[in-house]
Amino acid sequence: MSQENPIRLFVSHLFAPDDEYYRAFEYLESAKNFYYRNLSAPDKTPSGVDRESLKEGLRQQMADAELVLLLSALHARDPILIEFQALYAKACDKPVVVVEPFGTGAKVPTELRELADEVVRWNEREMSDAIRRQARHEETLRWDTIEFKLD
Repeated sequence: MSQENPIRLFVSHLFAPDDEYYRAFEYLESAKNFYYRNLSAPDKTPSGVDRESLKEGLRQQMADAELVLLLSALHARDPILIEFQALYAKACDKPVVVVEPFGTGAKVPTELRELADEVVRWNEREMSDAIRRQARHEETLRWDTIEFKLD
């Protein structure tokens, strides 16, 4: 992964503005040396508002994605459409990284956990590392340094 070859990423959405969706990009942007291209377009609602038109719009957006980042908090708002995104990704052999609900302590729904290749918390490092691992099979092998004093 580099600036010239960013990871093609689809982030789940419901064709409506949502804090969870925008928060995902705040976290990804704060990750160091992480390059991605966002293929999701929640503002481009398909001409038809029926379920099948929405699903077709999602299929088109997901077509070139290497990975689907699924925001599990959206499951409560529209479980059918969120589960569709996960199922379609798996049918196309795309890895699915599920992000736990933000700040609520709620669990990831079982339906999504079973479809996930990996489940992560809201942490830019965990998110970017999981995306690298699942999309490109890259390991970061980073080490944390903890400083402490002995008395």
